[in-house]
Amino acid sequence: MFRGVTQLSLDAKGRIAIPARYRSELMSKCSGHLIVTADPSKCLLIYPQPAWEPIEERLNSLSSFNPKTRSLQRLLIGNASDVEMDSAGRILVAPPLRGFAGLSKEVVLVGQGEKFELWDEGQWNVQIEDALSFSEDDMPPELEGFSL
Repeated sequence: MFRGVTQLSLDAKGRIAIPARYRSELMSKCSGHLIVTADPSKCLLIYPQPAWEPIEERLNSLSSFNPKTRSLQRLLIGNASDVEMDSAGRILVAPPLRGFAGLSKEVVLVGQGEKFELWDEGQWNVQIEDALSFSEDDMPPELEGFSL
């Protein structure tokens, strides 16, 4: 289970170092084999390969005749990039994916259970500001009755 926010820096080659606290779990779950793909919210998603495979299968099983479904297939599957953690725990984020998410040198890795989100730090701060402005009137129906 991945959780928490970690501020990282992209190096000159476009690599990030996966935080040490996740490395052993990633090595045991998937031998460091990860999938990086685009997300509609303009961040990147990073999945251990075994967690990604059922998502890709499900997306591929959907009809490509629906234009919205086809667009989502293109975005998620078309941008999926296989990466391997190196001996220093780093992964290379491909230039097209860095461009898609607008990643600058300073980035934020956010644990989201079975996956990570990778955000440009400035865009992450905008997301947090939006979350802080959440009001009860904006409550999605599936969160009614939910309490922390």
